[in-house]
Amino acid sequence: MPKTKYDQIYASLREKIENGEYPYQTLMPSENTLVKEYDCSRNTIRRALQNLAGDGYVQSIHGKGVRVIYQPYEQAEFMLSGIESLKEAVARNNKEYRTQVVCFAELTVDEKIHARTTLPVGEEIYYVQRVRIIEGKPLILDHNYFLKSVVRGLTPEIAEKSVYEYMEQVLGEMIVTTKRKMTVEHLTEVDMKYLEIKDYNCLAVVSSMTYNAEGIMFEYTQSRHRPDCFVFYDTAHRVKASEKVNG
Repeated sequence: MPKTKYDQIYASLREKIENGEYPYQTLMPSENTLVKEYDCSRNTIRRALQNLAGDGYVQSIHGKGVRVIYQPYEQAEFMLSGIESLKEAVARNNKEYRTQVVCFAELTVDEKIHARTTLPVGEEIYYVQRVRIIEGKPLILDHNYFLKSVVRGLTPEIAEKSVYEYMEQVLGEMIVTTKRKMTVEHLTEVDMKYLEIKDYNCLAVVSSMTYNAEGIMFEYTQSRHRPDCFVFYDTAHRVKASEKVNG
């Protein structure tokens, strides 16, 4: 399914901010300027800017405009507030990477898998283990569980590229919502087998449950990261006490 106009504008503006075309602490072009540049409605521009604000790229300043607040990190950064593939994240951080599929299996969800993932018992799934090699170093181990009924026709070759890209561009699926949990966990034998762990005895682990436009959880993923190489961040907006009470 093609991306909406505001999604396209959001991506374009985000790229310009990340590339420094709109530098930190400067004001974005006015709404009127952006409406003319992108040949769209004011509401479309506002929605794209709202998404940028939600992801921590800009902040609306009453009476002044929209100020850029994005600052790049030296380490690779992964956004907990947004939904992006690793391919998109490393491209945004100007990193070289490749993916190695070390396990690809077709399974049926049993009680053990259900307890780990909450996927329904009896559903057919793809189980994939992928090593993410960034700047020549194996730094992330992903354990992916995908519903076969949604991620139709998945292959190891597709998994080595981008599952989300395949879903959106080939299958026409919309990836809408992700819930995430972050923990710190001890290393496992599988971690030590595939990752360059140096002298660490633990990993940062992000567990994700992702839903499509029908509200179906089609993916459970556990991403296991070497703790010194990654920055995870979120953006929060404070709500006034009066607004909480009135809400």
